[in-house]
Amino acid sequence: MKNNTINKEEIEKFSKIAEEWWDPEGKFKPLHKFNPIRISYIKDNIIQTLEIENKRKPLENIRILDIGCGGGLLSEPLTRLGAEVTAIDASSKNIEIAKLHAKKNNLKINYKCTSPEKLDSNLKFDVILNMEIIEHVENVDFFLGSCEKLLKKNGIMFVATLNKTLKSYLFAIIGAEYILRWLPIGTHDWEKFVRPEDLIKNLEKYNFRLDALNGMKFNLIKDQWSISKDKSINYIGKFIKN
Repeated sequence: MKNNTINKEEIEKFSKIAEEWWDPEGKFKPLHKFNPIRISYIKDNIIQTLEIENKRKPLENIRILDIGCGGGLLSEPLTRLGAEVTAIDASSKNIEIAKLHAKKNNLKINYKCTSPEKLDSNLKFDVILNMEIIEHVENVDFFLGSCEKLLKKNGIMFVATLNKTLKSYLFAIIGAEYILRWLPIGTHDWEKFVRPEDLIKNLEKYNFRLDALNGMKFNLIKDQWSISKDKSINYIGKFIKN
C-alpha cells in the first residue's frame, strides 16, 4: 500500500520481545550498548546546529519526534536533557511498555501508537529521529516523505541505519544474529538495508541536504561503540530541511 509505512511482520517481531526493552542483559542488550553514543551524537549535533549555549538542560524547548521509539531508550534521556519529546511506534505493546517506564521515572513524554503518515502534518518538530527504523518500514520513500511534512524549515533529521554491503551481511546478520546471538535470528533482512548514497538521493527529493555522515563501529575488545569514518556496516546521517 502506497499510503502506509507499517510492516506488520516487523511490528509483530518486536512486539513479541517488548517486555525486554529495559533489560540491559535481555534481547535489546545491543541497543543498550549502542545508546550512549547515539545520545551524545544527537545532543552534540543539535547544540552545534542550533547554536545552543551550554546549559544544564541543553535541549530545553526543543521539540523532538522519535519515530519507532520502541520502549523509549532514546526518548527518556533526551527528555532528561530538556527536550519536549513526542515518541511514536506502530507496536501498541512497545508504547505500553514505554508509557509505564516513563511514568515510573516521572518523565513527561507524549507516547502514541501510530506512524508518521498518520500524524497531523500541522505538527512541526525541530528535530526528527529515525534511528534504526528505516530498515524495518514498508515503503521507505513514502516514509521519508511523511517525515518531511512533520519537520520545521531548517529542522534536523537524524537517520541511523545499516549499509547494504557484504560486510554488513556478515557482521550484522551472520555475526550478530547467528554467531554472537546478540539479536534474535530474523531481526534483520539484508534486502531492506539502505546504502548511504541511496538515502541521500531519496532525501534530496524531499528538500533535505546532507550535513554530516558518520560511521558507527563496535570494538569487541573494549565492548563499546564509537563514531567512526567506517560506514560499511552502521552509519548515521544528519540532514537539514531546506
